[in-house]
Amino acid sequence: MTRHWTALLAAAATVVRLAAGDAQQGERLLSRRYVDGERVRYLMKAENDGSTYEVRITATTRKTSDGRFVEEFAWSDMVANGAPRALAEASQAFRLVVTLEGGAPFEMPDLSKAPGLIGPVTDLLTFYSDLFLAMHQGALRRAGDRLYFPSPTTASWADGAVVVLGEDHVDFDITLTAVDTASHVATLVIKHVPPPAPKVRLPADWMRAPVAETSNNFVQVRKTPTGFAASVAKETFDVTLNVDISDGKILSARMTNPVTMVTRTCSDAALTQCGDARATPTLRRIELSQLRE
Repeated sequence: MTRHWTALLAAAATVVRLAAGDAQQGERLLSRRYVDGERVRYLMKAENDGSTYEVRITATTRKTSDGRFVEEFAWSDMVANGAPRALAEASQAFRLVVTLEGGAPFEMPDLSKAPGLIGPVTDLLTFYSDLFLAMHQGALRRAGDRLYFPSPTTASWADGAVVVLGEDHVDFDITLTAVDTASHVATLVIKHVPPPAPKVRLPADWMRAPVAETSNNFVQVRKTPTGFAASVAKETFDVTLNVDISDGKILSARMTNPVTMVTRTCSDAALTQCGDARATPTLRRIELSQLRE
């Protein structure tokens, strides 16, 4: 699924560029206030259909040559399925650069330089994409304020060699659910939901039947030694962010990513000569927490 997450992040980067309305600073509840040289440490934990990982992340703020502040993330202390896993030298040297100032939150990183870290990197970028959009699109100020952004972008991860078709389409439904002025914490819930009419290509008639209560917004067709494995699904992401009102830092984050999916084994490229549909659901859970050290 690596290409899938990479494509979704590329689409998210495009969306936030298009969506960033840059509400006036005085209208915002949430705005990132950087301090040059500041360090923040996080622990990320994840479960993916029974497999687990955790990794420590260190963010260092620096000022770039064009005057913008960025956070530069480094990775260490990887644990996979309960056992320590040494990171490759390339992964130890890998740095992810993200900003919550204007423009765009990030440029898509070269994930080939982060072996063993693709999941943690793309999950972190999902959190920052959501927070960037919440900060810059409109003005969420009070508990209950809501922003719905219909995404114009369909993500594609087809490579033509193995994955001949791979597309996903989600909208952003953002709600400021709580503002605790005493503890200076705001809580955001960001739902990545199927659009009313998802713009994914469904080449076979059987793919049009909803697998859940909404239109299908995920499709993937992979080549196999005997033909094709064709899947169609409803995919959603539910993200919760707790953010420090005083400086805009992420304090903690959670993501639940269920995929309600069916798959058929087909012998023809038109996907008409297929076996019975079998349920192939997936579920991912990610947690990010700031470490006080």
